[in-house]
Amino acid sequence: MEEFNLNEVDRLLTTTRAVRKRLDLERNVPRELILDCIRISTQAPAGGNYQKWRWVIVDDPAKKVIVADAYREAYAPYIDQQKNAVSGSDSNDPTLEKIISSSDYLAEILERVPVLAIPCSLGAPSDMEGALGGGLQGWWGSVLPAVWSYMLAARARGLGTAWTTLHLQYDKRVGEALEIPETVTQLACIPTAYYLGKGFRPGKRRAVEQVTYWNTWKQTEMN
Repeated sequence: MEEFNLNEVDRLLTTTRAVRKRLDLERNVPRELILDCIRISTQAPAGGNYQKWRWVIVDDPAKKVIVADAYREAYAPYIDQQKNAVSGSDSNDPTLEKIISSSDYLAEILERVPVLAIPCSLGAPSDMEGALGGGLQGWWGSVLPAVWSYMLAARARGLGTAWTTLHLQYDKRVGEALEIPETVTQLACIPTAYYLGKGFRPGKRRAVEQVTYWNTWKQTEMN
């Protein structure tokens, strides 16, 4: 059996975090390094091996502003709703406050991030409505693994990333600026940069026994 260094593999998988405040805004990310990450991502599984993913890498300052403006326009009402929900609750969750703070920061500086990677897919989810083979779930399942592989490859190369989707509310405006055809679906926007400080630790998560059911919904016992 082929052997892996499981400690290193597990460290990669458990410390690939959403990086916002620790993105290095001053250090250039070489295009060759981005290509390395995309090269790894193309090995992700895809239904029928169709390989419909495409990547639009935005490092032009003027075009990054267009993406960032669309992001902020969608972000403002979204984060206001989140803040109202937090302030109206009895819980003072410091984790939520940190997430909101880092999200605010990313919205403010998005155009200054060296690279905004926009993964795309040929076609649209609606193409699979009523189709055999998983329908919408099958469509998304054929493209999203490649995006996560890109983020893992970036982490392994000293880069921080965050999965964002808010700009998609104005995907037509962004698509026109980037000359993305209307027959292509934008999947996300992945800010990519070297990260500041030391490495990352695993996040707090529910115990695996709480989220794993055996044969029947909410059957947590293994016997």
